[in-house]
Amino acid sequence: MSQGAWEKLAQVVVEGAEHDSRERLPHPQCLKGTRVVLLDHIYGKLDDKSKNRLIWLHGTAGVGKSAVAFTVAERMRALKVTEETIIEKRLAGTFFFSRKHTNRRTTARFFVTLAYQLASNFPSVRTHVNKAILENPALLHPDGSLRKQMEALFSRPLRQLKYSLRNCPPLAFVIDALDECTEPLDQSTIEPFNENKSEVELAELISLLAQALRDPDLPVFHILVTSRSEAYIHEAMQQEDVSPLVCEIPVKISGQGVAATISLDGADVDEDIYLFLQHSFRKLQSRIPTFPQPTKVQLERLANRAGRRFIVASTMMKFIDDRHNDPYNRLELMLELASDLLPGTEVYKLYDRILSTCADPALAYLHLSVIAALADPLPMAQISKLLGPGEGRDVESVLVQLRSVIDVPTDSNLPVNIYHSSVRDYVSHHSNSSLCQVHNIASPHSLLALSCLRLMVHDLLESTALLDAFSELIKHSQAIDSHGPQNLKHTLDFVVQPPEPLQVLIGLLWLRGHRNPELQFWLDTRDGQAWLQTNAQIQWLQTEGGKDWLHTKRGKRWLQTEGGEPLAADDEREALVADRGREVLAADDGKGALAADRGREGLAADRGREGLAADRGREGLAADWGREGLAAD
Repeated sequence: MSQGAWEKLAQVVVEGAEHDSRERLPHPQCLKGTRVVLLDHIYGKLDDKSKNRLIWLHGTAGVGKSAVAFTVAERMRALKVTEETIIEKRLAGTFFFSRKHTNRRTTARFFVTLAYQLASNFPSVRTHVNKAILENPALLHPDGSLRKQMEALFSRPLRQLKYSLRNCPPLAFVIDALDECTEPLDQSTIEPFNENKSEVELAELISLLAQALRDPDLPVFHILVTSRSEAYIHEAMQQEDVSPLVCEIPVKISGQGVAATISLDGADVDEDIYLFLQHSFRKLQSRIPTFPQPTKVQLERLANRAGRRFIVASTMMKFIDDRHNDPYNRLELMLELASDLLPGTEVYKLYDRILSTCADPALAYLHLSVIAALADPLPMAQISKLLGPGEGRDVESVLVQLRSVIDVPTDSNLPVNIYHSSVRDYVSHHSNSSLCQVHNIASPHSLLALSCLRLMVHDLLESTALLDAFSELIKHSQAIDSHGPQNLKHTLDFVVQPPEPLQVLIGLLWLRGHRNPELQFWLDTRDGQAWLQTNAQIQWLQTEGGKDWLHTKRGKRWLQTEGGEPLAADDEREALVADRGREVLAADDGKGALAADRGREGLAADRGREGLAADRGREGLAADWGREGLAAD
């Protein structure tokens, strides 16, 4: 029975959250000889047996938090609990959050993952973990109580170690990127992202960790956490039950009468970045002996312009040494850029320069924003298929030009990933880029939504189960008599080959029980397959003067023409009419038509004789039960 419980636990563990997982390759870590003061300060806190601590290392994006967390985790894993032990190491567990991976951006499997690592490191507590799961299998459910998971899978096993570890140095847990813990879209309710929910979830986690640290029945242990300096995390750390345990970094220290600050972006970081660049160029020269080493002045210029952000220096080196371009020419580009960088603009200006070297900067920005927006990373071939023959063209040739900011695996079956979260920040809004080519690019979220719908339409025709469900809808549609609610009939009539993406979406929502009356169909053309839209969805049919839009009831959907031209007859003599020519598109008071030139002619349809017809040409563009034309509010 215990074996079965352990296997069930292993199935729900987030393996990618471990600090050395393959999912996190390449692992960022501190170069030997760098971050010495900071690391020594952290190691000193982790060795302290007098009090359990929550060591909070925070700073801006790109200053090297994850590299420090990985380096500390590796150091603790290399240290045995005692000289006699073989398996037991001081590193008791790690969890590296990441918003680009579904299971790593939530706390749902946080304690489950730590419990598995703890029991793997200390086999003596595995029995207690198995027993807890057998007594309450719901502990493994991602929607279960976080508090119950903490007590049963984290605190209880640790209690079993208090006696055996009483004379040992403290255990250490390392948790990276708390700010990457974000609540994704709730697929079951189709509700939008709730930022407050994520903040509450994270505050609960911090409070529970503090509760465990205060428990006198647990062995001495410390937790190192890293995050950006977000206000809501500061607030969580300042809670009354948490604050006494927090050891915050940056921290001011004093010694021999001199005050100093230990932080991720202190004055010593410039020298560390200089050493990193020097080391990287030596590696480049060992591979390309003819490459001339940069001068000390050039190295200092690059280091100083990195703005004490290791991500800038790291990206510079990836750009220079991308193994596909002349590294010397790329070095010259970086030196030229370094002379223009201003403090605070380093990362975004660097990304602008990298994009400007691409054959098509706009397409490169589009693909980069799509990769950053994906809920879960995808392989290159799947990205191309998802985007389709338009935006998905030349995906491979574009992405290889972005190797300095994204990880493009040689194995095409592996997913493409951004190297750093600052890339996501950069593409989150057009204003972060100074490149004029990118300012009119569509939102990646809209593009991904449309692309997914397009694939749904394609796969729909191959899905027997879905077609069977849609067939049931057809039966319901046919059962409605002429006096029934006609807009329901139109909604059920959506199974027209080939179905349009919005039709499929509304149909799927209807099947899942989301039968909101506002889920009305858009205005159908005569064949029931396409809606009227302008070219590039930029211009809309307007009334005289172009001040008012033609809109449906409540103003939620627009009329568009396919070619971007007004819907008009050759002689523009007749207005767009409704049932038997008795009603025109009505305005607020229902009296006047939305008129075209000089208010005399409405929008006319086929040769001015017929309005745009829906259901077998018998009705004009109609709203509520087919009785009224498109009305303004």
